[in-house]
Amino acid sequence: MPQTATRTGGTVVLTGATGFIGSAALRALLSDGTGPRVRALVRRVPEPRHPGAPGEAGAVEWVRGDVTDPETVRGLCEGASALLHLASYIGPDEDRCAAVNVTGARTVLTEAVRAGVPRVVHLSTAAVYGAGPHRGVAVGEVPAAPVSAVSRTRLEGERFAREAGAVVLRPGLVLGPGDRWVVPVMRELRTRVPAVWAGGRALLSVAAVDDVGRLLTALARGPRPVPAGTYHVSHPVPVRCGDLLSGLAERGVLPPVPDVDWPWERCVERLRATPGRASERQLAMLVRDHWYRSDDIWRLADCPPGPGFPERLAEAADWYGAGPTEPGGA
Repeated sequence: MPQTATRTGGTVVLTGATGFIGSAALRALLSDGTGPRVRALVRRVPEPRHPGAPGEAGAVEWVRGDVTDPETVRGLCEGASALLHLASYIGPDEDRCAAVNVTGARTVLTEAVRAGVPRVVHLSTAAVYGAGPHRGVAVGEVPAAPVSAVSRTRLEGERFAREAGAVVLRPGLVLGPGDRWVVPVMRELRTRVPAVWAGGRALLSVAAVDDVGRLLTALARGPRPVPAGTYHVSHPVPVRCGDLLSGLAERGVLPPVPDVDWPWERCVERLRATPGRASERQLAMLVRDHWYRSDDIWRLADCPPGPGFPERLAEAADWYGAGPTEPGGA
């Protein structure tokens, strides 16, 4: 089903609305000048402090349900102008990965097709490419090679999105308020591997979560639909790992950058000698190049990518200073 013009006054359906990226998308939708109606599928209706919570101005239509329960998804997309399917599971339970990222994706996307939703957006991850290194890679230049249950099932979920004619988004590292993976993992790794990692030279695809929220709103509500297909979603300019770590350290989010510089092999050796939750795979995502070209999606959506995350660090410092402590997986 090709992406078509948005129905006038239609409803934007949002899954994952209380998650990290979903919350940013909801904030952007509610602040959008077109005033779109939002219908959000959630397992629990959020507390009043959440954007769009019941009783607040601009409240959304909250639908209690679960992507793994087809009965609660039936009718979700009726009359919708766009679907933003952002719900995913990134924890260690492989059965849950399959239930949410594969079966749940199929359920929601099948419902969108049945309802004839003209614009469908599906959130995946650049982690489907595997360990890398990847430097300046465009979509289609390297094969997917997922190495975890999370990335493997999210890649499988993409198949149903393509069948639904969706815009499939593969973000790199997403940072900002609500992040419970990237910076918490960095914090642990800096403690377990107390050195500059391979000169800090790795080029990383990074996006600020609020910029991703703006992009999602443009994809749902923009005047011109973006052609169906797969797109990388990060700021077009990559960030050096060393610069990212230094910027976070300057704001007190991470410990000061050490004077010693260790090559990759020494970093891995030290990581293995100091047990913890963060994995060698997660260290590799920061120490080796993971840069994916992302210019196309911003241009096609007519959405400026913003100044990039280094300039956004001050905005996120309060969140990271609170010290979120529940890393996820990729």
